[in-house]
Amino acid sequence: MCPYSLTIPGGVQAQALGLTRVLRELGHEARLLAPCDGPPPASFVTALGNSIPTAANGSVAPLAPDAAAALRTIRAVWDESFDVIHLHEPLAPGPTWVTVVLNPAPMVGTFHAAGRSSGYRYLKPLPKLMAGRLVTRCAVSADAAALAREYLGGTYELVFNGIEVERFASATPVPSGGPAVFFLGRHEPRKGLRTLLEAMAFLPEDVKLWVGSDGPETAELRAQFPDPRFEWLGRLTDGEKAARMRGASVACFPSLRGESFGVVLLEAMAAGAPVVASDLPGYRNVARPDVEALMVPPGDATSLAAALKRVLEDASLAAGLRRAGDARASHFSMSALAHRYVEIYEEAVSRRGAPQR
Repeated sequence: MCPYSLTIPGGVQAQALGLTRVLRELGHEARLLAPCDGPPPASFVTALGNSIPTAANGSVAPLAPDAAAALRTIRAVWDESFDVIHLHEPLAPGPTWVTVVLNPAPMVGTFHAAGRSSGYRYLKPLPKLMAGRLVTRCAVSADAAALAREYLGGTYELVFNGIEVERFASATPVPSGGPAVFFLGRHEPRKGLRTLLEAMAFLPEDVKLWVGSDGPETAELRAQFPDPRFEWLGRLTDGEKAARMRGASVACFPSLRGESFGVVLLEAMAAGAPVVASDLPGYRNVARPDVEALMVPPGDATSLAAALKRVLEDASLAAGLRRAGDARASHFSMSALAHRYVEIYEEAVSRRGAPQR
């Protein structure tokens, strides 16, 4: 179960979709329950209603905390009689929270958020009480585990995120017609798009920028940076994202804060794109500086431009980043993640009713 709308791009949504897809390929009868603003993105998805934009973790999350979604959740959970329920962000307002309250089956919770949480702070001790209903708690990074542990207590098993490597490695590249930098992320301050747009002023005139996704800053940034080299792509499908990563000369992720795990870096690595990113703890979970990625201080446009220029002008450096990135991405396959979660599910079923560890 995912608390965020599956028809709006996001890291948690991608993890839930990919994991469910691979579990089904392995022969398990898995379904994904989540809000959907439009047709569900896959046949194995049970839609729980539309989402409402909600401020969370310095971003805007597409949650469904309304009564209609709660009723659909209750009906779906009781009708299906699941053996185990895996809740991504189990204490987020909406379907996952409703399911924790119901407690209808052994529950595994995976915590993704890192940095800070006003919800945990202001609602305490209720979230701590609800978290106690989870049989097993997982976290996608040490930072995510630290945040949850600070407010909820308990112990957390680190289960890093995964990617469907072959989907990115086999994508048909979009022709760039010259050096191209690819950005993907919500257009909001936390993702650092403004820093990248400023950095482009220091790069040669033949370097173009592909800007994926959209967000609250899109109109303002497009007006402030009317550069003909910038191609504003809007929201991309998974296939379009992979194709752009395959065609890019370098993929750039200049986030300022709040990243618990660098899935998008791994996706770019799997697609064969050299990576330049901010030096954040969450990104260091998947990339070593100067090995799988060039990493620069967050918010420093000059340093970001210098790193991008190095990759674009040094073919040997770019090739080395590609080789290291490809090897790194293979360690985070969604198939390996699915096998690990199956072990966790089986243990959760066997421990139903036992105290949470």
